[in-house]
Amino acid sequence: MSQTAAATRAVVVERQMPHPPEKVWRALTQSPLIGEWLMACDFKPEPGHDFSFSAEWGSVDCKVLSVEPHRSLSYTWAGMGLESVVTWTLTPMDGGTRLRMEQVGFTADQEMAYRGATAGWPRFLDKMEAVLAGLD
Repeated sequence: MSQTAAATRAVVVERQMPHPPEKVWRALTQSPLIGEWLMACDFKPEPGHDFSFSAEWGSVDCKVLSVEPHRSLSYTWAGMGLESVVTWTLTPMDGGTRLRMEQVGFTADQEMAYRGATAGWPRFLDKMEAVLAGLD
């Protein structure tokens, strides 16, 4: 393991959602829906696409790294000194989808960002579940 990998931490949140992967994928990749559960953005599910998330506290600059429709999505997440990567993995299961979010790249001196992500992602996924419940 490289020193860089050893020196970083990750936040991982997993949920079982009672929705098919195609429906969960919509919430992860359609800007209006992302805006309902995460933040306003100009996201497009295209590798290399630069986009940003914005909220009242500021913004996060991102770039799409990889897209595997209905299976996985990865993008950089850079803001307030944090350089990280967010990866979403969708796994079909009986009655829905197992959704896994992993954000990697928190260094030892980024305790506040790490704690914020640890507390924030479960709340964002709660909101995503509410958005999904309202979709056809």
